[in-house]
Amino acid sequence: MASRDPAPALSAANDGSGVEPSSRWRGFSKTQLFGLATLLLLFLALVRGVWTHYQQHNQAVTEAQNRKNFVPAVQVATVRESETVTHSTWPGTILGYTQANIFARATGYISTRNVDIGSKVRAGDVLAVIAAPDLDQQLAQARGQLAQMLAAVEQARATAELGRVTTSRSSKLVFADSVSRQQADNDRLTYASEKAALAVAEANVVAQQAAVDRLVQLVGFEKVTAPFDGTVTARFIDVGALVQADSNSGTSLFTMIHSNVIRVQTYVPQDQSFGLTAGVEGVVRVPQMPRRGFPGKVTRVAGALAPGTRTLLAEIDVPNPGDVWAAGTYCTVELRIPRKTPSLIVPADAIIFNQNGLQAAVFENGVAHMHQITILRDFGTEVEVSEGVKAGEQVIVRPPVDLQDGARVEIRTPPPGATP
Repeated sequence: MASRDPAPALSAANDGSGVEPSSRWRGFSKTQLFGLATLLLLFLALVRGVWTHYQQHNQAVTEAQNRKNFVPAVQVATVRESETVTHSTWPGTILGYTQANIFARATGYISTRNVDIGSKVRAGDVLAVIAAPDLDQQLAQARGQLAQMLAAVEQARATAELGRVTTSRSSKLVFADSVSRQQADNDRLTYASEKAALAVAEANVVAQQAAVDRLVQLVGFEKVTAPFDGTVTARFIDVGALVQADSNSGTSLFTMIHSNVIRVQTYVPQDQSFGLTAGVEGVVRVPQMPRRGFPGKVTRVAGALAPGTRTLLAEIDVPNPGDVWAAGTYCTVELRIPRKTPSLIVPADAIIFNQNGLQAAVFENGVAHMHQITILRDFGTEVEVSEGVKAGEQVIVRPPVDLQDGARVEIRTPPPGATP
């Protein structure tokens, strides 16, 4: 019996076609086979890309539809009216109620100095004495001249009296032809001249008396006295110093202040000055006394704002028994100024700032409406606005970035104890 080769039968049975694989691809070269494989891979990649794009498109359409139908949940806060009184705090300076620089009114040398820096004095107390011998001599000379002029007045008065008597006699004798008319006229005119001389002498006495009185006043200025009760805060002279009495370049001797009552000056900005009048209550505080507040009331208000700073000067008088506060101390002034213009309070988290300016999203019937607002003051967590919203309206707190005017929203109820 002849033997068989099992290989052909086995190769033909591999794909069930009865044709050998080698004979099926025998007509294609290796390059053609590689190109066919590459085209097949590209086709598969294209099919995969189209399928992926189709899936992404469907997903984008679905997300857009969901976003269109999505209603964000937001928190809201109620707009409220501001208080009828504005509480504001501004820096201030403590000054003495009365302050004066004491100048020399007499020229001379300081012979006595009775006070020094920090001395407490009463009105009329002698602070220093100026030795002015030249001034004393001028006074003595003026008084001597006054005495001479008084004597001249008496002499002129006696002469005038003699002229009066002579004129009276001449006027009677002229009718009896005992005296000529020429003599009578001479006597009459002489008497008129003597009366004029008496008037001149009396006027000279008045003028000289004024000069004496002036010198007496200047001599009185040799004693420098305190103009009011207070404290000497500065001394510029000592015994032996030469001082000049001049209206322009007079020597400054002392500086005094009256500090039993202090005046506190503060400058209030323009936006807070409306409503600031005398009688407004305030509290003065000093940083070195953090637990003490000294109440007072505004006593004086400048009638105009300072052009350079647009601020209004206000003064508060505060009693200062025992000189607790020193003049020149820095302080703060808390004022309760009645509000003249209405305003509203809005949470700071509700403010939107974008290309459209400052806005707030007002919630109304499930819809957000954008309102332009004007901010007056920023308190940190809250802001004060003058227009754009109304009291009682609800504004959206921390609104979404993409929130648009007219978008639908719903209120999210915060958990208990949470604050927007």
